[in-house]
Amino acid sequence: MSDHERSRLSRWVLPHGAEPDPRFTLANERTFLAWIRTSLAFLAGGTALEAFAAEAFPSPLRTWLAVLIIGVGILIATGAAVRWVRVERSMRTGRPLPIPAIVPLLGFGAVAASIAAVAMIVGSRA
Repeated sequence: MSDHERSRLSRWVLPHGAEPDPRFTLANERTFLAWIRTSLAFLAGGTALEAFAAEAFPSPLRTWLAVLIIGVGILIATGAAVRWVRVERSMRTGRPLPIPAIVPLLGFGAVAASIAAVAMIVGSRA
C-alpha cells in the first residue's frame, strides 16, 4: 500500500516503514484490547468501591482507594495506547519490540491497591 492510499491519521501516527504482516498487526490489536479490558475492570472496581462500600469503609479512605484504583485504570488505558503505537512502529521499521513498561505499572498499582484494601478491611474490623 502506498502512502497515498493510507489515511491521513495513519500517515501521521505511523509515518515510516513497510506494512507488516496483518497477523502481527491484528495480534498487536488483540493485546491492546486485552489491556483495555483490564483498564475497564479497574475503572469498574474503583467505581463499585465508591458506590457500594459506603457502610463498610470510612469515607475519606474509601474515596482515596477508589481514586487510586480508577487512576490505575486510566494509566493502563493510556499505556496500552502508547504501547500499541510503539509496537506497530517497531514492526513497520524492523526494530526490536519495546519493553512493556505497562506491566510494572500494573503490578505496582495492583500491589498498592491491594495493600490499601487490606488496610481498610483490617481497620474496619478494629
